[in-house]
Amino acid sequence: MFNLVTQKRNDHKLTFEDLVVAKATYEKGTKDEIEEFIYQLLDVNDDGVLGRSDLESVVIAMLEIIFSMEISERGSNSHQDIVDVFLNAATFSKNGEGSSNKSMSFEDFRSWCTLIPSARKFLGGLLTPPDPGRPGCQVPRLLCSENVHSSMLLLRKEYAWHIGGALSPHELEEWKLLYHSAMNGLSFNTFLGSISNDEGSAVLIIKDKEGHIYGGYASQPWERHGDFYGDMKSFLFQLYPKLAIYRPTGANSNLQWCAANFSSESIPNGIGFGGRVNHFGLFLSASFDKGHTFTNTTFGNPCLSKTSQIYPEVIECWGVIKRAQQERQDALKGTVLERFKEDRHMLNMVGLANSSE
Repeated sequence: MFNLVTQKRNDHKLTFEDLVVAKATYEKGTKDEIEEFIYQLLDVNDDGVLGRSDLESVVIAMLEIIFSMEISERGSNSHQDIVDVFLNAATFSKNGEGSSNKSMSFEDFRSWCTLIPSARKFLGGLLTPPDPGRPGCQVPRLLCSENVHSSMLLLRKEYAWHIGGALSPHELEEWKLLYHSAMNGLSFNTFLGSISNDEGSAVLIIKDKEGHIYGGYASQPWERHGDFYGDMKSFLFQLYPKLAIYRPTGANSNLQWCAANFSSESIPNGIGFGGRVNHFGLFLSASFDKGHTFTNTTFGNPCLSKTSQIYPEVIECWGVIKRAQQERQDALKGTVLERFKEDRHMLNMVGLANSSE
């Protein structure tokens, strides 16, 4: 960062003009200017080539800062699998001079930023003051019952940070586990029953028998419909063996699907995202024991698993608790006097605060 801000002079001095130019480019420049700055920043070795080792160093640094991880030599720590899923999302298509190893071009870097918006947000704010609420640093607090061990969960905090990169700050406060197939069983009716009391957005995650992990963000509640519904805030994502987020392209409005107890073959029972009937971007049948994933124009995503036909091993659903939503729920708890504190203060003044519950 220092070398880049000082325009790679060798005098080891930072001038006021250097700082003004750097902040103007990095914080107030065009999207292309900002991303070109970040692209140069990722060249850790400063050799003009952005290789896999450079990107790996950057990913490790990000994870250490955000999650306070102690990441050491490659392959000698339990977090290397997380580092690898970030690297697996990257493309290295640029031929190097005098080397057989390919490097990351500027277009490769921009594609990586699109797939991992959380990294783009983090890298775009390094000259701003440290703040846990700064874009790119926010990690949702994951809430689940005490009898659920963390080893059972598909949603690691690093995955939550990745998914949260496509969401607004007020959607990154707390996520609550609503359904887990290991505890609730692979049942569509149980799934719908478990989430029926939660009227917010939800994160659906699937691990299939091939070991791939992926899912979708449902911006609208899961409700029974006979057709597609939802809005442009929904998206699909991959978590393992690579990270990626696929937002709506605007090609159509076939965003969410939730059908139950229909007898027509043209309305398949189950839940899904994108594509078209019987050719969804992601679909789970009402039996919850099979589904499919296809390339589609709704989200522009590839097949999310190894094959288009999927057989779920674990299914999770997390409810996104928005701040305003939580305040409404809290307002409904307790007595009338507890819910209307101003009225209680008025009654205190006349000595009647505890006259009625």
